[in-house]
Amino acid sequence: MPSPPKTPLADYHASQRATLGQYHGAIVPTRFSDPVAEHRAVRAASGLFDFSFRAKFAVKGRDHARFLQRVVSNDVTKLMPGQGTYATLLNAQGRILVDLRLYCAEDRFLIDTDADLRDKAMQTFARYVVGDQVELEPVELFALAFQGPRARPLLEKTFHIDLPAMQEFDHFPTNYAGFPVRVVCASSTGEEGYEVWVGAKGMLAIWAAACGQAPTYDMLPCGSEALESLRIEAGIPRYGQELGEDTLPLEAGLFNALSFNKGCYIGQEIVERARSRGHINWKLLGLVVDAAVPPQPGEKLVSDEKQVGEVTSACISPSLGKTIALAYLRREVAEPGTKLALASGAGVEVTALPFYQGSIASTA
Repeated sequence: MPSPPKTPLADYHASQRATLGQYHGAIVPTRFSDPVAEHRAVRAASGLFDFSFRAKFAVKGRDHARFLQRVVSNDVTKLMPGQGTYATLLNAQGRILVDLRLYCAEDRFLIDTDADLRDKAMQTFARYVVGDQVELEPVELFALAFQGPRARPLLEKTFHIDLPAMQEFDHFPTNYAGFPVRVVCASSTGEEGYEVWVGAKGMLAIWAAACGQAPTYDMLPCGSEALESLRIEAGIPRYGQELGEDTLPLEAGLFNALSFNKGCYIGQEIVERARSRGHINWKLLGLVVDAAVPPQPGEKLVSDEKQVGEVTSACISPSLGKTIALAYLRREVAEPGTKLALASGAGVEVTALPFYQGSIASTA
């Protein structure tokens, strides 16, 4: 197995005494200071993340839009250049192979996913290129993410621009200090968020410029530990934790990744059957846990000595001061307010998601 790639800023982060670690297929900062302080900076003001654990590829060629429309779970034909959407790539059984963000550009779609999923996504797409004039190619762009209620003015000051009004997944090309970049409106924390996509050589210039504005915008550089607690509070599922090849999109609540009127795509019959049936057997929900230590992913939930669920992610919530978890629960115990127990004995209460409503509603 090859070693996970390091962020292009690895040496710089190390010189700033950041702790580095593996996260979704890449070596990125896990923390710069106290993860709780980083978390609170994002909730109150702004945080800057190195998103080098995200990877991109292009789908282009004469038939690229038509090809994507018959493969992914959301409607891409309605997208104009500068718009995007969230979607899944399913297998024939309707289970999630990959979750994706798709961005429409002038002559292609740019696909964004976790670094450890890009090869899988490209190989799966390639299997369905039958008689289509479609090309797939990796795109070596990296992302820096500005997240928080003050992320917009921080980004504007860093780039010396006025951002246009943007909806989630809107994007536009520009440049910074001679480096071509793409600015994307995307939240990964439940707060207002933007990503800046740039080549490896431009990352340090943008990172340093943003950090130079930190005192004015109460910004902290943030690592993956803070990102995890932020996304758990916001109820945002991640592949490998809440999403996988045993998961139906409706079980994970990924309604924003699905179109129910676009017609056929891979796995569509199973998705439609689950929707028309009116219920699913498992549902992703939140838990408030009566324990000082978060449960481990995979810990079972029980009711009347019967197994009724499983924890997928957990943390001590800096915003709520409670231990919280994401878990899949059987539908008969999936009502908020239901009292259950962990296999270890700690009591839990089922709650709706998100735990914490940030400056925007969570989308992906």
